[in-house]
Amino acid sequence: RDWVWTAMAAERQLLVLYGSQTGTAEDVAARVGREGKRRHFRTRVVAMDSYDRSRLILEPVVVCVCATTGQGDEPDNMKQFWRFLLRKGLPADSLRGVRFAVLGLGDSAYQKYNYVGKKLHRRLLQLGGVALLPLALGDDQHDLGPDAAVDPWLRQLWETLLSLYPLPPGMEPISDTTLLPPSYTVRLTTMGTAAAAREPLPGTSPPTPSRAYPFPAKLVSNDRLTPTSHFQDVRLVTFDVSESGIRHSAGDVLMVQPQNLPSAVEEFTSLLGLDPEQCFTLEPNDPDTPLPCSLSLPCTVRHLATHYLDFQSVPRRSFFELLAHFASSELEREKLQEFNTAEGQEELYSYCNRPRRTILEVLQDFPSATAHIPFPYLLDLIPALQPRAFSIASSMQAHPNKIQILMAVVEYKTRLHTPRRGVCSTWLAALDPGKDTFRIPVWVVPGTISFPRQPEASVIMVGPGTGCAPFRAYIEERMEQDATNNMLFFGCRSEHADYFFAREWQAMEVKGRLQLFTAFSRDQEHKVYVQHLLREQGRLVWEWLGEKKACVFIAGNAKQMPSGVLEAVSAVCVQHGGLTEDQAAQFVRTMETTKRLQLETWA
Repeated sequence: RDWVWTAMAAERQLLVLYGSQTGTAEDVAARVGREGKRRHFRTRVVAMDSYDRSRLILEPVVVCVCATTGQGDEPDNMKQFWRFLLRKGLPADSLRGVRFAVLGLGDSAYQKYNYVGKKLHRRLLQLGGVALLPLALGDDQHDLGPDAAVDPWLRQLWETLLSLYPLPPGMEPISDTTLLPPSYTVRLTTMGTAAAAREPLPGTSPPTPSRAYPFPAKLVSNDRLTPTSHFQDVRLVTFDVSESGIRHSAGDVLMVQPQNLPSAVEEFTSLLGLDPEQCFTLEPNDPDTPLPCSLSLPCTVRHLATHYLDFQSVPRRSFFELLAHFASSELEREKLQEFNTAEGQEELYSYCNRPRRTILEVLQDFPSATAHIPFPYLLDLIPALQPRAFSIASSMQAHPNKIQILMAVVEYKTRLHTPRRGVCSTWLAALDPGKDTFRIPVWVVPGTISFPRQPEASVIMVGPGTGCAPFRAYIEERMEQDATNNMLFFGCRSEHADYFFAREWQAMEVKGRLQLFTAFSRDQEHKVYVQHLLREQGRLVWEWLGEKKACVFIAGNAKQMPSGVLEAVSAVCVQHGGLTEDQAAQFVRTMETTKRLQLETWA
């Protein structure tokens, strides 16, 4: 009998794989892992690219939680895993006997909504995997966020798994009121007061800059391009990447690892009664739990709060689930527990998501819970600061050893008294390289746009606002090639406020190397946008599309602009190309599939 239950325990293994870009999918995967442990599954939660893919065929149950980024792209920590699944040599029954479930997380404001989750579910079926559940899709645009899909999916998942792998007799699930151990044990130490920089091993070359080994780029300039009277602060930020080995081309993206401002760190450590100079190190409590890759150890509490803990983010539901365990006030505990129920989601949305209330502000609202948070649980309670992505706005040819980005400083108001501010943009905007030397952790990754490199190629670019950044880099490259078939549609609010790179564009236009069309939406009574210009220039646009086989690139905000531009392109095909509406729609779809039409948008 003991042998039978030992065999059943071995089968009750649950692998949770995640592909996450901003941390949401990782957070949901961690929730699956916690709930699995409460049901006595031996649970491992691993990033897809950190998992030993050769062992996939040996896993009895695999749960995949994956986000979709960009224009239907896999997250950075899923790319290798996905390439492995696409290998032509994999037999059709490779995953025979492997039970799986897929949860996709996406944003329906984007064209390729949850594309990654859909194609992963389809590929696992093709390889012989057995789906435990239908594919589930969470949507950021839903009033309740992804949880509107996650909650019912999880209930169904546990019902299915417990029917296949029932608990041994006499064993019950661990109650939600029981606090699970923290992921790490904290060891206080007196060795040093600051984290040591990550250095390459002796005798080895410096690693290529990456998230694990970012390059400390010197901040060269931080220039505001918009007048102080303008509502939006937009900066042209220049970094020196000499001796980094970084090479980039138009379309690539600069990743920046942000920091919390000293004033915010002071407020956070004071609220929790932490000694900022206390030094500590971490030890995982589970062999399957890795140490945080972006946190150098040992380090001080100040370093942890400055470089790692994202306490200025809007808390996810798991935050309230864990915080409830520490509340000594019954009223606080009941409210926190209510926020973690399906019935409490509308109230949670009203309290937290709609006004964009931060973790720090929630901690201030629940003082009895905040006063009793054990230090080891901070790393489970508060997510890690995620890197921010910026389209590179400069070419290596025009700016050797430099990288420039066009950055809008995020600040907006909600019903809360204090304005909401972006962590990364606010931090960078506050740095004055004329007064001190600042080193910013950066690395470069490929973007979602892939430009043609042939000088004779004809290119139509549509980039309102900061969406023009990748086009500035590409046009600079094209100028080095003496390429002349360049057309740019640029839009902003006012010619005198946010017309970025105006002199550069106009000088190229005078030389006959750029055809430039501008839409200043607020400079006249009726609003004019880039999609209106495309229709106005329809005859010329169709000449480039139909005769020159031009490529079209669109970059900017994902809300209404991309769909408006695509509708304008279709209308041009009908009006000036003589196509029917169905033919025009097919023409645009073919351009997309052949990469003649590409988008880079963000919410």
